[in-house]
This record gives sequence, structure tokens and C-alpha cells, in this order.
Amino acid sequence: MSAISNILGGFSVRKFSINRNTGVPRPARRFSVGEPGINEASSKVHRQFRAAHEGHLPHAGLDATRSSTGVVWCTERAGEHGFFEEPEKWANLGQGAPEVEDDIEGCFPRPKTIDISLNSREYGPTAGIKPLREAVAHLYNEMHRKGQPSQYTWENVAIVPGGRAGLIRIAAVLNNAYVGFFIPDYTAYNEMLSLFKNFAAIPVPLSEEDGYHIHPDKIAEEIARGTSVILTSNPRNPTGRVVKNPELAEIQDICRERATLVSDEFYSGYNYTSDCDGTTISAAENVIDVDEDDVLIIDGLTKRFRLPGWRVAWIIGPKEFIKAIGSCGSYLDGGTNVPFQEAAIPMLEPELVKKEMIALQHHFREKRDYVVSRLRDMGFHIKLVPDSTFYLWLDLEGLPNAISDGLNFFQACLEEKVIVVPGIFFDLNPARRRDLFDSPCHHFVRFSYGPKLEVLKMGCDGIERVVTK
Repeated sequence: MSAISNILGGFSVRKFSINRNTGVPRPARRFSVGEPGINEASSKVHRQFRAAHEGHLPHAGLDATRSSTGVVWCTERAGEHGFFEEPEKWANLGQGAPEVEDDIEGCFPRPKTIDISLNSREYGPTAGIKPLREAVAHLYNEMHRKGQPSQYTWENVAIVPGGRAGLIRIAAVLNNAYVGFFIPDYTAYNEMLSLFKNFAAIPVPLSEEDGYHIHPDKIAEEIARGTSVILTSNPRNPTGRVVKNPELAEIQDICRERATLVSDEFYSGYNYTSDCDGTTISAAENVIDVDEDDVLIIDGLTKRFRLPGWRVAWIIGPKEFIKAIGSCGSYLDGGTNVPFQEAAIPMLEPELVKKEMIALQHHFREKRDYVVSRLRDMGFHIKLVPDSTFYLWLDLEGLPNAISDGLNFFQACLEEKVIVVPGIFFDLNPARRRDLFDSPCHHFVRFSYGPKLEVLKMGCDGIERVVTK
């Protein structure tokens, strides 16, 4: 194998550049390894994608004129097909949100009204109210640190207005550092890693052949070359896989005193590796000293408590970090809505959470099994069934050429009132520094089985029509 083949590895050869004024393909540009196929060269959605993202244009070094996450871009395209006028007729399998209704057997009903105390009319602390911080610390001690001498306290917790706000706060307090992130991963990391100049973002490609698994030796390699912050979702978005113990503990041992581990655990409750017994996955279990181990954990009500609209999340870590993270909220986001913080406290009682996670896991595993069965019957090759989250990283190779890449498959699904997210959005490209035409994520889409079962059935019916056509 030639040197260039070794470098490119599993990257596809589909690569071309579009003249944004004429829509005509340009000659192959830097890093190109092949000419465009007719399906891409004539594809309206490919032209739209490249016109919206500076990193996919001929002058990739220019500042971005527009910035949006993949889900927003996909929703905008769906809007052009009537999604906003009649959303009830669509199967939105692109939005990264769980069903929010109260009809999951065994789950507690969510509040429909909230008492607003006099105190909550005032500005709240930017690190969150103390009772909620105490409730979060107690939950993690009960679920992940029983019998360990070092315990979290309220001072180890900052409450933040949603996961993105939490990520931005963490980014704001990072030192001059190389920040290693894995691809594919959560699309919103793109913006976080692009905004701040106090660190350099270093992409770490994972191998498709072994399901994009994060091996401990991969972490060791990154630290050996000077990376001092590791950022990752776990359980992993978009692949639906999880790194659990003993591998997770090994990764934390490698990072200890050498690198800060930022663990995005929003899908920690969607864990199917322990037969839906309510077990959640968290790096908190392997922390030795809560104030010495450089581990920052981010989670919240959004996913596993099925309350994305509340925008209540938390960051857990050493007191020194948490103090800085809490303070920077004063100039970044102003802090989390106080009445919703107060309403969240009773939900975090450990026994209640355990029962909730058991019900949640059984329900979402059933939905996972349904969509996997339907898609396999259509001819999709699903190598690895997700063992966590509510996402399926759906491989399009083997489909007819016209729909075998994520953007064209997405476009075809829109015609059937189905929304998925093209895999290219998860090949994170902060500040558009890389050329993505040869991305190994081109032949994937992310399929969310977060919505209700009737929506999933409608979505699978639509995809079946796409494949049949």
C-alpha cells in the first residue's frame, strides 16, 4: 500500500469542489483522491451543504459566514419541504431528543405546574442554587461512589442552563492546551471548539472497522504527543456505543495527573449493557479523589429525565474547577432558570432515579429492537447494534448509488417527510480547518429512535419507500 493510501485509510474517494456561484463542479482540489460521481455532481443538497459551510468551499481559510449545527441545518431543509407547517405529518428522526410524554410505564409523571417562590424572582447564583447542587452530589455518591472515602459535595457541582452552555463554560476555563476530540462525535462540539482561542483542537479519527471504539491505547497515544485535555461523549453520540469498565477505568488511569478528561454523559441512563437493570455509566465511579482527579462530568435533565425544554444541566468536578466554571457564567449565560432548578430537586432522589432508569431502559431497548429489525428487513447492514443512547449510526453502503451517501439519502427522505442527519456533520471540523470531501462519514446517517413508537413506524415506512423507489 502506498504512503498516501496508508494516510487516507478507510476514507472514500468521493471528492469534489463546487463553484458557489455557478453550481458547477471544479477540478479536484487539495487532498482530492478522485473525481465526483454523477449523483454528487448533480445533487442540489450537496450544493446547499457546501454553500452553507465555509470549510467545504474552495476558499476554506476564510471566516465562516454562517454557523449552525447539523440538526439545525437539516431542520431548515425540512422546512423548505413543509415541515414547519405540518410537523405532525413528519417523522423527525433527526432531533436528538427523547419522547417527553408521561405514558412510559414505570416512569414518574413530570410536573405540569411549578410553584415560583419569592426568592426565585431574584437573580440566582451563576453556579446554581445550593439545594440542587447538594441533590446532584448526593445522587452521584449514592449511584457511583458508595463505600469510597472521597465523596462529592455541593461545591463539586455547578448547575448550567443546558449542555451546550456547560460545554462553553468548560471551554472558557481551559488553559493553553491541545484538546483532543474524537470523530465522529456530537455536532455541537464543533462550535465550542471553534469559538475559543485559548486551546488548539486536535481531531482523533476512530476506526469504522471496530465500531469507532475508543481504546485506551488511543488515549495514551494522544497524551504522549502532548494532548492535555480529552473531550468525548460517553455513551457515544452518534454511534450508540459506550466505553464501560474496566476500559473506562483504564482510560481514567492513563489520564490521571497527565490530562483533564471531559466526559459528556448525557446518555448515561440509556444503557442496555446490563440487561436494563437501571445501571448508569459514569466516570464518577473511577475517580479516586473528587478534588484531585481532573475529571469533569456533564449531564442533566435533558436526556435521561426527558426534559430538554427545561435547560437544566450540571457539571461535576474538582472544587477548584467548579468555582471557575460557576464564576464564568456571570459573563457567558447568566445562570440557570431558578424556578426550574427548585422543581428539579425532588426528581433526583436516588431510589426514584433508579426506578426511572429501569423503566427508561426497557422502553427504549424495545424501540431500538423495533427499528433495527425494520431496517434489516429493508436490506440495511447493521454491524453493531447500539448498546446505549437512542441513536443508530446507519451505514448506507450497499444501497443504490443514488442514495448511498448521507446527503442524498437525507434529501430522498425529505421527499417522504422523514428527517435524518447526514453523517458528515459528525466529522467534526472546528473552524473549518480540514477538508471533508473524503470524509469516512459520508456514507452514514444518524437515525434517532428517541421519538414515540408511532413516529418511528411512520419514519421506517418512509425510509422503506425511499429504498423501494
